[in-house]
Amino acid sequence: MSTTSEPGLRVARRPRPEAAVANYPFSAVLGMADMRLALLLNAVNPAIGGVLVRGEKGTAKSTAVRALAALLPPVVRVAGCRFACDPQTPDPGCPDGPHPAASATERRPAALVELPVGAAEDRVVGSLDLERVLADGVRAYEPGLLAAAHRGVLYVDEVNLLHDHLVDLLLDAAAMGRCHVEREGVSVRHAARFLLVGTMNPEEGELRPQFLDRFGLTVEVTASRDPAVRVEVVRRRLDADADPAGFAARWAGEDAAVAGRVAEARARLDRVVLTDAALRQIAEVCAAFDVDGMRADIVTARTAVAHAAWQRRDRVSAEDVRVAARLALPHRRRRDPFDPPGLDEQRLDEALNRAQEEHPDDPDDGAGPGRGPGDDAGPDGGPGGGTGPGDTGGPAGDTGPEPDTGSTADIHPDGSTGPAADRSGPDRAAVPEDGAPGPAHPSRDAYPSGVPYPVAAPQLGLRARLFTAPVIGEGVPGRRSRARTGRGRTTGARVPAGRPGALHLPATIRTAAGHRVARGRARGPLRIRPADVREAVREGRAGNLVLFVVDASGSMGARQRMSAVKGAVLALLTDAYQRRDKVAVVAFRGAGAQVLLPATASVLAASTRLAELPTGGRTPLAEGLLAAAELLRVERLRDPRRQPLTLVLTDGRATAGADPLPRAARAAAVLRATGAPCVVVDCESGPVRLALARRLATQLAAAHHPLPTVTTAPLAALATAGFAAERSVR
Repeated sequence: MSTTSEPGLRVARRPRPEAAVANYPFSAVLGMADMRLALLLNAVNPAIGGVLVRGEKGTAKSTAVRALAALLPPVVRVAGCRFACDPQTPDPGCPDGPHPAASATERRPAALVELPVGAAEDRVVGSLDLERVLADGVRAYEPGLLAAAHRGVLYVDEVNLLHDHLVDLLLDAAAMGRCHVEREGVSVRHAARFLLVGTMNPEEGELRPQFLDRFGLTVEVTASRDPAVRVEVVRRRLDADADPAGFAARWAGEDAAVAGRVAEARARLDRVVLTDAALRQIAEVCAAFDVDGMRADIVTARTAVAHAAWQRRDRVSAEDVRVAARLALPHRRRRDPFDPPGLDEQRLDEALNRAQEEHPDDPDDGAGPGRGPGDDAGPDGGPGGGTGPGDTGGPAGDTGPEPDTGSTADIHPDGSTGPAADRSGPDRAAVPEDGAPGPAHPSRDAYPSGVPYPVAAPQLGLRARLFTAPVIGEGVPGRRSRARTGRGRTTGARVPAGRPGALHLPATIRTAAGHRVARGRARGPLRIRPADVREAVREGRAGNLVLFVVDASGSMGARQRMSAVKGAVLALLTDAYQRRDKVAVVAFRGAGAQVLLPATASVLAASTRLAELPTGGRTPLAEGLLAAAELLRVERLRDPRRQPLTLVLTDGRATAGADPLPRAARAAAVLRATGAPCVVVDCESGPVRLALARRLATQLAAAHHPLPTVTTAPLAALATAGFAAERSVR
């Protein structure tokens, strides 16, 4: 393998990324302290409920998760058991059981099971064993990924792109520790206790709040802006690519120390005392952040105990509670989808101080931050307090930054590590890289008659009415309209047209069995012919492309109507976020129209662009409608199965160009010809009404809704429409 000749750094011309990733050590991951701490605390106590890692691309999310499995203690299981039963306490309901007390055992590394985004439900939970059915005529269960992950790690990359019902299955199994399968004539229950880790890039879409709450901890990761740290990251990556085995060997000592400390913390876990004072602090913090339910309190308590065990303490301290809250509460506090993640550090400290002031007579609840009984590893509490081999044992001439800011040995009790510029986590508010401000709350302006604008603020917790199409069409997974999708629930079987899709096994077997006598094979193995094959018909919910066409002309700025329009669009974006739609924004003002945001799953990006939208100039309505039609044409070619929905927010007063109103009418005909359903939100106000937006709605065959008379909830409900005119209310 060829390498460069630069002293101290070998760069593979033909690197082996698969081998490098598989062998990349956990201790060599630089920075990302909160992510590594959250993973390690779950390794200490899997009952915490897993970790959701949110962050931008290229921040070692997947690398760290894959490296974590190597740190877990080996698993001793009953030999030959497909469900990894513990010989000391075997699962009494194990499908491969019952296991006698003197069963043979085998020792294997903890499993790391990766769930692909496109996995089918039967691959996740298991299904009928086709080979045994065909060979022996016996209904047997083939374990799925949940069984394979038992007592190991289940890793879901891009969990936000996973279909909702699969996410629900995963989180139910993680919460209950069991998988219950009732399908295809098979009824099975088996243990499924695993460390669940999900990673996602928020730019590609968000998880629903109901799913977020089911993850134990969440962390936000961003790449360091410190040049020295970035240099060292590149240095280590290239070193690993050039010599994966040698790189792993140089970090083996660090990883062994971390693995030993995980085992030590697990052994200490049952001895850690959670005092009443610590419980009151947890309750005070959860109440201060207005979290729903009691899951937040329970997860915070478990995390605080695990952190105390990790720090080699036998009592939970206030610092343990603080660290646990920073990891367990950011995704549970009440916030709008457009608010930055993380916790307010000042509010957190105030809640902890308030709990201590209200109970001043409580005994001391533990040692100070970072120190505990028997902890002689230095103030950071790390294993040996040493630095990573990447700093002292690397290639000759390595002049990287000062010792291993990313080594697990440098995780402090508050989850920080390395230089200040490298710190990332739930306490760090996510600010757009360009420094763009978040959307401001719209003001409440009034008409001259005194009737206020119904400003729709997304933080009001809207519950929109659901409108669905009267027929079931084809679509992509989502939560709006009913559609036949590739990942929905099986509702029937059909003869495939061409190459079969997902096999409907029971229907296939029934069809073949019905022809046995006619084919002269009443006995013996069942033979299935191509004509017997039936494919599954699956039905789910489809997501839409919601296109916002916003009038940003000078007339919209009069009496600050744009504040009301932006507030309404934010409410609509909130609904699109909840229903996993894609959104796009077209604005028109002055002499033309502009695509502010192409189709994307990131409603945060849409809200940011909308907040920055200026107003002024004439009203080029025709250009706005034509730009919308062109965007729909392009998106139909790119994503033909996603049904669009266009919302036009305007007063209809076309003023730009020659013959503006006739041109707008012709442009409306072009948009109508796309077949996309439309809704016109009439933003006209004042004592003189021209009703031009109503005329536009007629030209578009669209529903017409005047903004001043539409309350917050009905306006938000408009975004749930899959079509405009032919609509049935559910």
